[in-house]
Amino acid sequence: MTNELLWAVILLQLIMGASDTLFHHEFSERLAWQPAAQSELKLHSARNFIYAFLFLGFAWFFPQGAFAIVAVIFIVVEVFITLWDFVEEDLSRKLPATERVLHTLLALNYGAILALLVPVLWEACFLPTKLVPVTYGASSYDAGSWLLTFAALGVFFFGIRDLLAAQRLAHLKRGPVDELAASLKGHRHILITGATGFIGARLTKALLVNGHAITVLSRDPQRAFALGAPLKVITSLDQIRDEAAVDCVVNLAGEPLANGLWTSAKRARIIRSRVDMIGAIEGLCRRLYVPPKTVVTASAIGWYGLRTDELLTEESGPQACFTHEVCRQVEEGADRLKAFGCRVVKLRIGLVLDTQGGMLANLLVPFEYGLGGPIGNGKHWMSWIDLDDCVRLIVHALQTKDLDGAVNAVAPNPVRNHDFAKAIGRALHRPSFLPLNAWVLKFVLGDFAKELLLASQRVVPQKVLASGFVFRAPTLTQALALSLPLHVGKQSQSNLAHKNIICREK
Repeated sequence: MTNELLWAVILLQLIMGASDTLFHHEFSERLAWQPAAQSELKLHSARNFIYAFLFLGFAWFFPQGAFAIVAVIFIVVEVFITLWDFVEEDLSRKLPATERVLHTLLALNYGAILALLVPVLWEACFLPTKLVPVTYGASSYDAGSWLLTFAALGVFFFGIRDLLAAQRLAHLKRGPVDELAASLKGHRHILITGATGFIGARLTKALLVNGHAITVLSRDPQRAFALGAPLKVITSLDQIRDEAAVDCVVNLAGEPLANGLWTSAKRARIIRSRVDMIGAIEGLCRRLYVPPKTVVTASAIGWYGLRTDELLTEESGPQACFTHEVCRQVEEGADRLKAFGCRVVKLRIGLVLDTQGGMLANLLVPFEYGLGGPIGNGKHWMSWIDLDDCVRLIVHALQTKDLDGAVNAVAPNPVRNHDFAKAIGRALHRPSFLPLNAWVLKFVLGDFAKELLLASQRVVPQKVLASGFVFRAPTLTQALALSLPLHVGKQSQSNLAHKNIICREK
């Protein structure tokens, strides 16, 4: 254990391992909030407890005899768990390229550690059984021993964290999807674009369970087929024959707005992906012998631009900004489909709340660590909708023949950002007082921050309510009770009521 090369590769392993845990597992992949990661988290927890035992033991003692044999057994078990984890990761999720590269480097570096450490331990197995007190490090600071001690404390903390998260995930699941599309009568053939997104996936599963024929347009057929069966997957609308009977189209496709800085290239992709898709649907309608009766396309409340405190209905006018321009081009393209006899519904969707995607998913980790709070001064309005209510509203739009044009897909009770932060803090039993500085956000992120993080849009679903739609989660507390049932608790869940009340500012 006095080999300097061994200590160098151990230090490198600790740095890479900490980076993988914090950057990938906690923040980018949010494994603690992914139901599919339950088995993976259990493996991580077991491995972290083994690391804690080994790190703390090697920090202050050198094992001999039976103690060395126990250390070797723990290392063998850890290697087995790591190999099992590789398999589990491939089965449960698609790893980003950076995580795959880092895992490869960790495996290679760990191989170097074993090559240097195992021969030493093997010799120690044949020595008299005892724990020899040792310290590692220059002079009297014992830096090596303290490094391993702090590493043991760190992995022990994350071992507990992963174990508790795995237990939580058993309860952190949405209810069954069958009732979400139960109101859509008859047997329909529905074409869905963007079906592998977190809104589209929930919608597709709900429609499949209710016996509708679903065709999915996707660039990733393998991911699309995982949504359920029977399902037809195509990679181009040209694969639909002219004589095909398509009853409805739900268009949810488009380059994500919130997954990167708004460079010129990113802005172009955001607009082009949506305009091209609307153009492709127009081309499909033109050549089909019988065009679809209904087209529901996703727009966004960004259509209204940057506003203040005024209530915004479907009759309100816009203000110019990038998000408005995106929505304008989408909605104008959708309006052209009316020429083919289609009933066109343009859903101006607000912030969709769910633990698997959207703003709420991105806020869970910082809030869980007590780092959450309002954005800027927190006075701007946020118009939101629960994921299942969004799915039900899409189904409602398909079913309701007199609903057309622009439709605000938001819950009836928008909230100010500081109230939004407080509600998440209460739901997670965490403080929510650390603000994100607006000036810093604008300086670093530019229009992205101004339009997605700091924009005020107090939107209400006037047409939806008039059409008879009933929200299951009309208030933010009720929506969080559905998304975070284990945290919000039974009392809040029992208070879920089907009320449609537009809250006025106090």
